[in-house]
Amino acid sequence: MQLSKIVSYHKALADPTRIRMLILLADGECNGQVIAEKLSVTPATITHHAAKLREASLIHERREKNTIYFSLDHYFIKNSAMATANLIYRAANQTGGEDVSENQNERLKTSVMNNFFTAAGKLKHIPAQYKKKLIALEYIVMQLEKGRKYTEKELNEFIKTFHDDYATIRREFIVHQFMFRENEIYELNPQEMWTNWKQVGK
Repeated sequence: MQLSKIVSYHKALADPTRIRMLILLADGECNGQVIAEKLSVTPATITHHAAKLREASLIHERREKNTIYFSLDHYFIKNSAMATANLIYRAANQTGGEDVSENQNERLKTSVMNNFFTAAGKLKHIPAQYKKKLIALEYIVMQLEKGRKYTEKELNEFIKTFHDDYATIRREFIVHQFMFRENEIYELNPQEMWTNWKQVGK
């Protein structure tokens, strides 16, 4: 592969919005309007970033009347950087460890809410068990406003309404893809990117 192609590839990935677009497209072809809604940005923003991704051969485009659909160039991504491909395909390739019924999931979620949260919605302590921790984190993060950009101070104040250890919970939001951070500004990721507690073991 030519050096210019490699440089173009990594430049195209050097933007959080473009990374998030690729992760969403790992689930299949999607039009720009839907992607814009999921990422809480304008269609014009998606058009701009799609041009960068197309120039780097990361995506294909096709037009159907007045709608443009985007899809991944799977061959180029997988053969250019497997480490990057693993991140992009993370949500699409995520597989569950246990075949747990929906009823069991609901019982577990109810148990976590009853045992780890007060009646007022305060988190008593962060669960040690991974799956239960994800359930607690998901409940908290669901209270954030979709599309809103939070400063670190604002996010800390929000978390403190649930638990005093805001630094740990803020870090967990990033680690488990509930949020992304750029220049100390935090924003919710699309729910497809969140670590799904239903698909992990105990």
